[in-house]
Amino acid sequence: MATDLKDLDEFRADVRGWLAEHAPATPDFLLPQTFMEVGTDGQFHFLRDWQQQVYEAGYLGMAWPKEYGGGGQPQAFQDVATAEMARAKVPFMPNTIGLNWAGPLILHMGTEDDKKRYIRGILSAEDIWCQGFSEPDQGSDLANAQTRAVRDGDDWVISGSKIWTSLGSYAKYMILLARTNPDAPNKYAGLSYFLIPMDVPGVELRKIKKLTGEYGFTQTYFDNVRVPSSCLMGAEGEGWQVAMVTLTFERGATGGQAGGLSGMDFGMPDVLEMARTVKRDGKPAIDDPQVREQLVDFMIEDQGNRLCGARQRIPALVSARPASIPMSGKLRGTEHRRRMCQFAVSLQGANGGLYVGDPRVAGGGLWQRAYFNAFSATIGGGTSQIQANIVGERVLGLPKDKV
Repeated sequence: MATDLKDLDEFRADVRGWLAEHAPATPDFLLPQTFMEVGTDGQFHFLRDWQQQVYEAGYLGMAWPKEYGGGGQPQAFQDVATAEMARAKVPFMPNTIGLNWAGPLILHMGTEDDKKRYIRGILSAEDIWCQGFSEPDQGSDLANAQTRAVRDGDDWVISGSKIWTSLGSYAKYMILLARTNPDAPNKYAGLSYFLIPMDVPGVELRKIKKLTGEYGFTQTYFDNVRVPSSCLMGAEGEGWQVAMVTLTFERGATGGQAGGLSGMDFGMPDVLEMARTVKRDGKPAIDDPQVREQLVDFMIEDQGNRLCGARQRIPALVSARPASIPMSGKLRGTEHRRRMCQFAVSLQGANGGLYVGDPRVAGGGLWQRAYFNAFSATIGGGTSQIQANIVGERVLGLPKDKV
C-alpha cells in the first residue's frame, strides 16, 4: 500500500523539529569525516551517543522488523528521516558497517537467533561491527583469503591477519571471511563466513596511522582464536556467496540499510561557497569562466547521480540494462567525490598546499582532509578498477579476457 504523502509531510516536520532541538553542539575537538576516520575515544563516544539518541527517538532502523528492534514502518519514512539528517548537517552514525551491511545481511539470511541476538545492538550502537575481508598480502584478490578457520569439536579456531579494519579499535563483532578448506577444487569453494566476537583471547589490534594523521584503521591478528560453531553464517564452504551478498549491501546495489548518515554531508553547495570565497587575481574564483564551466560540469554530474535512484524505478528508462544503476553506483559516487574534493583544493591555488591547523587554510582544511580521505572509499568494497570490471562484465556483457 502506498504511503500517504500527507503523512510523510507531517513526519518530515516532526523530524526537522526534533533535529533542530537535539542536534549536538560542535565539540572542542575535530570530528572525523566518515566512519573510517574514527580514531579517538572522544570522537567515538560523541558519535555513539548521537546514534543512540537518534535510535531512541525512532529515526533509525525505521523499516527494520519491530520484533528485532526496528520500527516496522515503510521505507519511505526512513528515507525522509535520513534526508533531514543530511539537510541539517548533523553528525553521522558511527556503526556504519553494522547498519549498512552486517545488519541487512543478518536480516536477509541470518537465523532467528542471529536476528534476536544482533539487530537491536546494531541499531542502538551498543554493539559496534567491523569487517574482516582484506588481507595484507592479497590486495584486491578477496577470494584468495588465507586466514584459516579449523573445526575443533563445537568450535572454530581462527589464525591469520586482516587489514584496513575500520572501527577495529571499538568493534564488538566482526564479519569475517576465512578459509576452511585449503584443498577445495577452487579458491572460492574453500571459504566460509563468520560473525565473530572481538573480545576473545587471541585477537590483537594494531592501529594504522594514515596520511591525514588519523587512526581510523587497524590491522587485526588472530592467534588461535576460538569461537563457537554458532558464529558460522550459512553453511561451511559458502563463504564466497555470503561475501558477495554482503558486498551488494556495502556498494548500495541492494537496499535494506538502516538509514542515517555514514559521513559528514558536504557536496556541491559547499564547493560553490568555496568558489565564492577564495580569490584568484584579487577576484572571487567563481568569476573565472573556466572555473564556472568546471562547476557546472560537476553540478550536472552530481544531479545526475542524485536522480539515478528515481530513474531506476522507471522501467522504460532502464529496460535495456536494468542492472546498470545499482551496479555502477559505488563507482560513480566515490569517483565523483574524489574529483570534487580535488577540485575544491585546486580552487585555493597555492594555499591548497596548506593543511588542518594552519590559520591561513581555507575552511579549516576541510577539503584537503576530505581529498586524502576520499581515496579510502574508492578502495573499500572493491577498488574503482574492480567496479569498472563489474560494470563491463555484468552490465555491458564484455568478456573477462581480450578476444
